[in-house]
Amino acid sequence: MRRNMNKNGEDIWGFEQKLGAQNSEVFLGLDGGTTSTVCVCTRVPLRNEPVPDPLPLLARAVGGCTNHNSMGETAARKEMEEVMAEALMMAGFSRLSVRAVCLAVSGVNHVSDQHRMIQWLRKIFPGNVQLYVQNDAVAALASGTAGKLHGCVLIAGTGSIAYGFTEDGREARAAGAGPILGDWGSGYGISAQALTAVIRAHDGRGPPTSLTSAILQELKLSGPDEVIGWTYADPSWARIAALVPVVKACAAAGDKVAKNVLLSAIQELAESVRAVVQRLNLCGKDGRDSFPLVMVGGVLETDNGWDMGKEVVRHIFKEFPGVIPIQPKVEPAVGAAMLAWNYYLKA
Repeated sequence: MRRNMNKNGEDIWGFEQKLGAQNSEVFLGLDGGTTSTVCVCTRVPLRNEPVPDPLPLLARAVGGCTNHNSMGETAARKEMEEVMAEALMMAGFSRLSVRAVCLAVSGVNHVSDQHRMIQWLRKIFPGNVQLYVQNDAVAALASGTAGKLHGCVLIAGTGSIAYGFTEDGREARAAGAGPILGDWGSGYGISAQALTAVIRAHDGRGPPTSLTSAILQELKLSGPDEVIGWTYADPSWARIAALVPVVKACAAAGDKVAKNVLLSAIQELAESVRAVVQRLNLCGKDGRDSFPLVMVGGVLETDNGWDMGKEVVRHIFKEFPGVIPIQPKVEPAVGAAMLAWNYYLKA
């Protein structure tokens, strides 16, 4: 098992040398996003033991961005390793006690991404540890279905994605390709359109909007020309997406431009869900079968009078009246731990 140093030059696994004998076995579940990363540690169940509700957690650690498309693979891996080490240290266990690890990380979009990450994990954990890597949407779905992969999940935070599974294991996704390729229902997409509206209003290509004064005040800028410099000084996705509450506030105050930005995002999110549901036929032949729709992410939360999650469901319900919206009671990292639990029991 290799070792890694933190920013202070300390071995992040050094705590293991101070631990005594350990009789328990544990799982790690990690949810890695563009804004933050959470890792939870839970005990290993007895064989044939169902997943308890709620899942008992031994520790919870929080880190920063781990989307390799946003920050690079080396930095993302370093952050994930540090947050896993912190979770184990808080729980009082070493890597020798780990039996399964499930990483659910945004930016994992292809089987090659999974293989590279598993090979990396093999250098960190003992050879007998079962390793699983998924897109973060899979853990988000599991967080709302007690670990069962069936139905559809919609994530709308810094980024956005819709992901679905059938009961026989078929899967499909829509969106989730990042800001350049059009996650327009995401926090980044909403904020980018708002910033664009400010520039268009300033140079005469678009109508006046209260977004201009609101965003300038939020960013402490003196004029629209400075928006360009602010944007490209650090175009990190989470930094841009943080402007969503400003957009919602302007829309709630009656600004037509801000309102249209949000309505466009709602339509995009509904289209993503619709694409997944249709590809997997989750709605049945007559379009009326019931299926769970797990909804996760800050964009979908009520803010300044805008309940975007409710509006997305309203759009979807028109076509798929059997949709059952679910707001998870646990966070996606716990969903990742549930997946580790289920994978382990099936192995």
